[in-house]
Amino acid sequence: MVKKTILIMGGAGFIGSHLCERLLGEGNRVICLDNLFTGSEKNIANFLANPNFVFVEHDIITPFFSEEHIDEIYNLACPASPVHYQSNAIHTIKANTLGVINMLGLARKHRARILQASTSEVYGDPLEHPQKESYRGNVNSIGPRACYDEGKRVAETLCFDYHRSHGLEIRVARIFNTYGPRMAANDGRVVSNFIVQALAGHPITIYGKGSQTRSFCYVDDLVEGLVRLMNTENFTGPVNLGNPKEFTVLRLAKKVIAMTKSKAKIVKKPLPEDDPKKRKPDIALAKKVLRWESKVKLEEGLKKTIAYFKGK
Repeated sequence: MVKKTILIMGGAGFIGSHLCERLLGEGNRVICLDNLFTGSEKNIANFLANPNFVFVEHDIITPFFSEEHIDEIYNLACPASPVHYQSNAIHTIKANTLGVINMLGLARKHRARILQASTSEVYGDPLEHPQKESYRGNVNSIGPRACYDEGKRVAETLCFDYHRSHGLEIRVARIFNTYGPRMAANDGRVVSNFIVQALAGHPITIYGKGSQTRSFCYVDDLVEGLVRLMNTENFTGPVNLGNPKEFTVLRLAKKVIAMTKSKAKIVKKPLPEDDPKKRKPDIALAKKVLRWESKVKLEEGLKKTIAYFKGK
């Protein structure tokens, strides 16, 4: 007996594919939509034989219609790394506006609960540290990252307007840096960059002095948080999901070099415009309402991620 029919937008992506796997394992029917811009059919290849899994190649900028009743929608459809979301900034904005409107309309039609994957980038280069959900952010609305940062802020606005105007059941998760197997090697994110460079023996690129901080959450922990948020009653969010343990980028690079036994050297380059200097979530709300916090330690998660990239 299928428990629920769940639509996952961006389901062939890094986080989306892990979410598909989790929800299929719980006996749900999963409809995975992805335009394969940053997602990959390789990420979902093991699910294709499952009769409860359906893959549809689709871009959410175009409306999607389903004859099947949908119970829940997870919207993870948007490039999440600067390399990709800046490569077609207008498409990124459209995914976060037109695409989100399409998904909210679909949720309203099916009376489905919808979870919007937002981001820590809504806080911009934060003047508050750590970042609480009440912090309104410090975002450059005309900078090179604005297509993503401001796009996600508008997506949150749309969710809450549909909630207030139509009574739509929404959930908003602000996702902080997440890593793990199935990350794309070319996505430009710091963990995958360092591992790929270290394994190849290429110079490891650090921007600025490497003193900027990030907080790294292993993908299994993040998926657990998303599922708990979706299934928590009478709570819209937004809620921070991430690891509150802070690491400098330089420290991460040295750890990756040590764990891969690489001879790679560290090379420093100028800091990109609007690159956040600090990033650390306050997860008190997630602990209180969702009974959630990240559990996988960085070294344990890196070990699994390095093994994945070695096997590619």
